[in-house]
Parts: sequence; structure tokens; C-alpha cells
Amino acid sequence: MYYSSMETDSLATPKRSLTEILFVIFLRMIAISCFWFGLQYWAMLVGYSLEGAARFDLLDLPWKVAASALAVLFPVASLGLWLAVSWGAVLWTIAAAVQIAMYMVWPQIFGANVLVPILHIVVAALYVFFRIAFWLEERRKAEQVRIDLP
Repeated sequence: MYYSSMETDSLATPKRSLTEILFVIFLRMIAISCFWFGLQYWAMLVGYSLEGAARFDLLDLPWKVAASALAVLFPVASLGLWLAVSWGAVLWTIAAAVQIAMYMVWPQIFGANVLVPILHIVVAALYVFFRIAFWLEERRKAEQVRIDLP
């Protein structure tokens, strides 16, 4: 083959840092949990879980709005987080804010659930931690470039 000698050449791609690798693993773990949340809401709405007691047609209006919105938001956020694109984190933030509001602001309507808001806050804190780590990493790289200049 004529082109076989050219196939061995590879483009120089930058090596991913440990922070970047851990961040992608973190995003994928959150994506799996978001997908699970989405499946739970869909199972509830179609009557598969809770012995059919929480089917869409049997829910009160606040539950209809919240559950149907979260049934769409969580799987789409899951896709965005799995692909590590910025809109995935935005959609997760919206879904998490809705759930936190459900269980912390309106517990008389949606019931009291302390675990879900705490887990969302922990995930948000880890996300902020990773963003700070990326900022510090970029700053360190910029300083190294400045030092090398004559």
C-alpha cells in the first residue's frame, strides 16, 4: 500500500492531566445517576413503580409539572454530562434546583426529603472544586510560560 507509511505518523495531541481525567470520570458518574433519576420519574409517571399510585393522570398539578419536567431534564442532562459538554452541567443545575426547591421550599406539597438536596449540594461543591482546580492549573501553566521568556 502506498499510504501505509503515512499511517504511522500521528498528530501531536496534548496529554490530559490527572484533573481532566478525574473530571470526566466525575461527570460520567453524575450522568449515570441523572439517567437513573430520569428512569425513576418515567417509571412513576407511566405507573410502573409505586404500584401505579403515582401515574400521571392520578397526580396533583404540582407533581404533574415537576415530575414531567424532571423526567425530561434528567435524561437529557445525563447525555450532556456523559459527553462532557457545558450544556449538560447547565441542565443538571436546573434539574437539581427544581428538586431542591421541591423538597426544601415546598415540603408540604412534595414531602420532606433531605438526602436528595444534600447530594445535589455535594455534587455542586465537587463541580466547583474541579473548576477551581482547572483555573489554578491554567494559571500555573501561564506562569511557566512567562518564566521561560528572556
